[in-house]
Amino acid sequence: MTEITQAGTFRIGGRTVRRIGYGAMQLAGPGIFGPPKDRNAALAVLREAVASGVDHIDTSDFYGPHITNQLISEALHPYPKDLVIVTKISARRGADGSWLPAMSRAELIQAVHDNLRNLKLDALEVVNFRSMHGIHGPAEGSIEEPLTVLAELQRQGLVRHIGVSNITATQLAQARGICEIVCVQNMYNVAQRADDGLIDALNREGIPYVPFFPLGGFTPLQSTELNGVAKELGATPMQVALAWLLQRSPNILLIPGTSSLGHLRENLAVADLVLPQSALAELNQIAAAGAGQPQHAH
Repeated sequence: MTEITQAGTFRIGGRTVRRIGYGAMQLAGPGIFGPPKDRNAALAVLREAVASGVDHIDTSDFYGPHITNQLISEALHPYPKDLVIVTKISARRGADGSWLPAMSRAELIQAVHDNLRNLKLDALEVVNFRSMHGIHGPAEGSIEEPLTVLAELQRQGLVRHIGVSNITATQLAQARGICEIVCVQNMYNVAQRADDGLIDALNREGIPYVPFFPLGGFTPLQSTELNGVAKELGATPMQVALAWLLQRSPNILLIPGTSSLGHLRENLAVADLVLPQSALAELNQIAAAGAGQPQHAH
């Protein structure tokens, strides 16, 4: 079994976690909506992740909605003392599975209580506020009001630490003027590198950056180039994309998601994959080959 501690650790809030975590989004049904096709398989993935050393799980009560958090609590509660569950708020789901903004004071308070109830927790370790000014990527707009609400909930003891997601550098600066921000979660990968400067700045301050969609937004040419590197290394494209992120900066924390035990094991095996300089050089050319757009909310 892979020893994921080889990938190192980093602090998030007041806790130190292993750099390879697990994203629970895909445990819900198709489109991240409704129940999973195989509930027992979903529970098995969660249990194996933790048994394999994962101590950082990323989730949200709008996955399902509610279902992913209910699966986490069913599979893992009472939780191991070292497990850090990070959730996010600010969206709700339409009856058709659509992603809708939910950034009002009442909606944010309700979301925190929904997460607490479905995760069976008295306090949430880290809550990410996901800006909904842009559904499929960051867009400018004030986040002062929702961050003020989250800061109030933090003072009440319902939220221990606050992070931000899907945000611009301007919004991050605004958020940090309201409360301490312990992590940033944006789309970023070897092909989508708009946050290069932000990652380096956060690293200098000891703040983790949590990228999502490691294969998101690739053009066909970029995918072909990634596949070529993976074939040379005897690895999957996802493994190479994750290994590149681990080597990109020590403050990057991974949260690859899957509902498959086989894919979970492949993702965790990235701890053993060190990309040679020749592969890194090839991969670093991918961003220049074109640009795409993410296809889903996160």
